[in-house]
Amino acid sequence: MSPNPSSPLSQHTADVLVVGGSTGGTAAAIQAARRGAQTILVSEFPWLGGMLTCAGVSAPDGNELAALQTGLWGAYLRELQQRQPGGLDRSWVSLFTYNPRIGAEIFAEWVESLPNLQWIRGESPRAVLKDGKRITGVRFDTCEVRAKITLDGTELGDLLSLAEVPHRWGWELQEEFDEPSAPPAFNELTARYPVQAPTWVVFLQDCGKRERAPEIPAPPGYNPKLFSEAWEGYGKEKFLNYGRISGGLLMMNWPKFGNDYGEKLNRLVESEAARREFHQEAFWHSQGFVRFVQQHCGRQYGLATGVFPESPRLLVAAEEALQTAFALHPYYRESRRLRGKVTVTEGDILPIPGGCVAPLPRNGAGEVRSIAVGNYANDHHYPGVKFPLQPKSMRWGGRWTGTPFSLPYDALVPAEVEGLLVCEKNISVSHIANGATRLQPTVMNIGQAAGMAAALCVELGCSPQGLPVRELQAALLEDALAPAAVVPLLNLPPNHPDWWKWQRYYLDEPEAYPAAGCCAVGDEFSSEVEAGDFYRGSFRQLEGSGYRIRLLNSRQEKKIWSLISVRPEVNEKLARCRNNSEISVWGRCNESGGWLLVEKLSE
Repeated sequence: MSPNPSSPLSQHTADVLVVGGSTGGTAAAIQAARRGAQTILVSEFPWLGGMLTCAGVSAPDGNELAALQTGLWGAYLRELQQRQPGGLDRSWVSLFTYNPRIGAEIFAEWVESLPNLQWIRGESPRAVLKDGKRITGVRFDTCEVRAKITLDGTELGDLLSLAEVPHRWGWELQEEFDEPSAPPAFNELTARYPVQAPTWVVFLQDCGKRERAPEIPAPPGYNPKLFSEAWEGYGKEKFLNYGRISGGLLMMNWPKFGNDYGEKLNRLVESEAARREFHQEAFWHSQGFVRFVQQHCGRQYGLATGVFPESPRLLVAAEEALQTAFALHPYYRESRRLRGKVTVTEGDILPIPGGCVAPLPRNGAGEVRSIAVGNYANDHHYPGVKFPLQPKSMRWGGRWTGTPFSLPYDALVPAEVEGLLVCEKNISVSHIANGATRLQPTVMNIGQAAGMAAALCVELGCSPQGLPVRELQAALLEDALAPAAVVPLLNLPPNHPDWWKWQRYYLDEPEAYPAAGCCAVGDEFSSEVEAGDFYRGSFRQLEGSGYRIRLLNSRQEKKIWSLISVRPEVNEKLARCRNNSEISVWGRCNESGGWLLVEKLSE
C-alpha cells in the first residue's frame, strides 16, 4: 500500500506494538495480549503466521520431540492435529505437514479472541518515532502507532534499519566469535551469498493418475537446465513426497536444483525497488521449477488452487491462475540481525562434548538467561554449494534429530536503544548460528518470550534492559494457557506432573544440568497414548540406532517399517528391546517416510 500524502494519518496508542505478522511477531502479539497488555499488531499481509502460513512452510522443522512441544508451539500443534483432515504425518521432511490455510485460521482465531489485541492489516512500516535513544512508535502507510514497547517482528528486520539500530547483515569471520564453521577469510562463497538463499514456496496438487492438470505456463527466461538434477539420488516418487500433505497437496520447498533462489541477495536490503526486483525473479524461478516438475513427472501434478488468499498479488506480477498456489511472500532464512547485549554464536548451539545438549546460557554472575528452546540441526542454504558445518545431530527415537539448545533473553535486547525488542530471525545471532535458530518452532518460542517480556516491562514500568530475567522465566513457565519450557529436558514431556519442578531446578542449579539432557524422573508417569492403529510384529535393531518391525497382524501390503517415536518412554523402550522379540505398538504408518510413528509400545 502506498501512502496518500493528502490523507491524515490515523493515530493509535498501545502498551505494546508488534510490527510484522511473522511467526515470531504473531506469537509475540498473542502472548503480550494474553498477559494483559493493550497490544496492536500491524501486518503487511492478510494472514498471520509468517513462515508457517504466508510463506507456505507448512512442514515445520525442529522441536518435534514431545518434550519440546511446549508453549504456543505446542498449542499450535495440538490445534493442527484436531483440524488437519487425514493427520499431520504424511511427508518425510517433517512429522507435521498441513494446509497453510488451516494454520492461518488458527492464528486469526487466537488474535480475534483477545479484546485487548487490535490487528491492523495491509500496512508497512515507513518510519520509526524516537525520543533520544528511546523508540516511541512507528509510522505506517496510513496510520501512526505510539507504544511503550515496540517489537520488530518483520521478516527482514526492517525496524532495525529504519531506526538505525546497530545490526548485522552477512557473514562473520572465524576470528570474531571463534566459530569452527565460520570462514577464516572472506571468499567467493561469502561474496556470492551474503546471507542464506530464500525460497518462494509453491503448492502442487496430485490429481491422480487418471486426471490431467492444466499446463503450468513457462515464466520469462525459463531455463529447464537449472533443475535437471533436482531428484538425482532420490527418485521422482521420494522427491514428490518430500512435503506431501493429506489430500494430495505437495509443498515445493526443494533445495537441490530446486526453488531456492540466491541471486544478488543484497537487493533485499538495498531499496524497495531492488527488493521487488528480487521478489519477481524468485517467483519466476519457482514457477519455472514447478513447470519442470510437471513436464518430467506428469500432468497428474498441477498447481493447487485455493491454498492462499485470492487477494491481489502484493509483491510481484503474477497470472491469476498462479496466485492461490504460490505463497504470499518468500521463505526468508535470514534477516538483518540485531547487535544485542549478547550474540548467540555457534558455540552456544553445539552440544556439550560427549553430550546431547548445548550448555545453558549464563551471564557473568552465573545466572541462567534462557527464555526459549530449539533443537534443529544447523542448516544452511547456498544453491549449488555444500557448506560443511560442525555436527549437532543425534539419533533419538529411531531417527536423526537436532541436539537441543536454549537462547538467552539478552539476544532479544539492543545494547543501547530503549523501548525495543526483536522477536524473529532478527535476534542477536551470528550468521553461522542463525542456521539453527531460524527455524519456525524456535522463532515461535522467541516470539512468545519477547511478547511476555514486553508485557512485563509495561507491568513493572521498566525498560527491556532492566527486566529481571527470572520474572520472565517464571511468567513463561507459569503461563495459564501455554506454559513454555526454558530448559531443554529430553525426557520431560510438558504434561509430566514434575515438569515445572525440574524446569525451575536447573534454573537454580545450572551446574547440575546433565549433558545427556535428561533429568532424574521416575517411571510412575508415562506420556504414551493408545492413538492410531494397533500392530504386532517382530522387532529388530539396526546398525546406527535404527529400529525395524515386521508386521504380523496387519492388512498392510507393506510389512516392514522403520520404527520411530517422539515420546521419551518409547525411546527408552526401543533402546532395550531384544532382536526378534515380539512387540505390540500403537501408532500410525507413513508411506512417504516408510516409518511407523509409535505412540505406545509394549514389550
